[in-house]
Amino acid sequence: MEIDDRDFLNTPPVKTVRFGGSVAETLEKHKQGDSSDYELLKHQLADPEIKDAQIINWLQEFRSCVTHLTKDHEQLIYNILRLPWLGRSQAVVEEYMAFLGNLVSAQTVYLCACLKMVVSHFTPRRVTICEGGVDISDSDDEDETNIIYVVHINYCLHTVTLLCFSTSRVLVPILQDNFPFIQKSSRTLECYVHNLLRVTVYIPSIRRDVLEVIIGKLLKLDVNASRTDIEEAEEKALQNQKADNQTEEGLFDMDEDVSPHQDRTDLMVHPVAERLDTLMAVLMAYIKDVCHVNGSLHVEMTKELYKDLLSVFDKLILPTHASCHVQYTLFYLCSFRLALAEAFLDHLWKILQSPSQPAVIRQAAAGYLGSFLARAKFIPVLTVRACLDLLLSLIHRYIDSQDSSGRQVCCDISLHGPFYTACQAVFYTLIFRHRAVLEANMKKGLEYLQSLNLERVVMCQLNPLKVCLPSVTSMFAAITRKYQVVFCYTVIERNNRIALPVVRSSAGGDSVTTNTNPLDSFFPFDPYLLKRSGKLIEPLYQVWEELADAELSREDEDDFLCGETPQTEGIVGMTPSSFDSNLCSPNSIGSPPTCLQRRF
Repeated sequence: MEIDDRDFLNTPPVKTVRFGGSVAETLEKHKQGDSSDYELLKHQLADPEIKDAQIINWLQEFRSCVTHLTKDHEQLIYNILRLPWLGRSQAVVEEYMAFLGNLVSAQTVYLCACLKMVVSHFTPRRVTICEGGVDISDSDDEDETNIIYVVHINYCLHTVTLLCFSTSRVLVPILQDNFPFIQKSSRTLECYVHNLLRVTVYIPSIRRDVLEVIIGKLLKLDVNASRTDIEEAEEKALQNQKADNQTEEGLFDMDEDVSPHQDRTDLMVHPVAERLDTLMAVLMAYIKDVCHVNGSLHVEMTKELYKDLLSVFDKLILPTHASCHVQYTLFYLCSFRLALAEAFLDHLWKILQSPSQPAVIRQAAAGYLGSFLARAKFIPVLTVRACLDLLLSLIHRYIDSQDSSGRQVCCDISLHGPFYTACQAVFYTLIFRHRAVLEANMKKGLEYLQSLNLERVVMCQLNPLKVCLPSVTSMFAAITRKYQVVFCYTVIERNNRIALPVVRSSAGGDSVTTNTNPLDSFFPFDPYLLKRSGKLIEPLYQVWEELADAELSREDEDDFLCGETPQTEGIVGMTPSSFDSNLCSPNSIGSPPTCLQRRF
């Protein structure tokens, strides 16, 4: 191109100013003991004003002598890895990716360093904005720019994976170590989780491990945002909004009746709940995208994802007490296909009846089983009946074994915990699903309920009504009395005359505290409180339907809806959380908040 033909203003110079010799010459001089040009090279690479053309020229030279970049040049490589290549021209991005590919192929010793560099870009970079003379740190994540960054970063990681087969082995610990602190902003956490999930698309072999990392962090958020705290924060915000609306009406004499809900957004008031809601929405969107191809359910891909999530459920979710929302990932996935829901129920059933499982895990499985049957609207009544048959069969066999043992049977939770939680699962399921059992054919439905022989369960010496949650016991008694299936009130009144189970106070001494929830009842599928991700759960969820029948005591229903908070101090949870051993159970329908109690 002639000088006269050049567009001076719009055409950057092709040549760049640099000091020292070529990279190959510099490496050779360094090998011979002359490090002056070598140090100059490192200094120029660290220059914050470095130009695109300079980066391209250096990367091309580094690629030509990549076999010489052994571990002796570790500091030089780290300077290259810190080059600001994202957000530059496409030529720089492509050249940088080509260099990384050559580097990890020829010098696998730098694989971890390269992966750490890539993963460090999973969250938006921080920039300092001056507002009113004050420096404020903020995320540089404009939508268009962020999309480009995400594409480039994931393409870069994919390229490295294809060239170095050991990537998947070393990547997971790096992903876990670089996970942002859970107190970081929702946007930072969202970007990181989104990128983690994108990684599983092109490295499917690590999907289970990545899901474990993500769900582990979600559980930390979940158990740090109790149901009570979330509800109180939302209620307080609603009251404040009502007060503001009333003030405005008084000031401006507004005639129209403005609903306090009209101006409310989908943001959660509780900051931890807001972060959790954001991440749950990302995870559920991922689940839907993985399982559906062109709008249709892909059965095999869905099965594989179910297996991965179930493995994480067993390892992390099931042993965690008082999580309110994370378990809904499986709830949502199971709604895609009845076979998945039945497989999940079968899995819980096998855990419950397995004597090799710890009692605490069997009790947790029973809680999940009853809550899932009660709350999953997509489970048909035939499946509910089949599960009730299995549960009652187990319960009756256990009663038979105790009756034939020749020993005096007593109400001892430490000995019979799984039995009592199985009974409560039955009671809880019937409270929510008895209408479905009866509505198709009342006569056959009543015959079915009679065939369960619930009277024997209620009247047995193990006395399950004594240890089940009082609100569940009262509502079960009211429903079974209405349909004359079993009369529980004689047993309930006798139990009320006997002292309830007690535990010693953690404060020491001789003081004791009455425990009105000795099973530490936990209903994992109590109402979902998160707003944005909850939109996916709402159509699948069986809400509590008020019992309008005159035969039912209104007091019983109020107790069931509201619950009463048992004040039990100094107790360790039934399924102690690995994240927080002093959390309360959720406060909701059928599941009032309880302090954690001794391990059975």
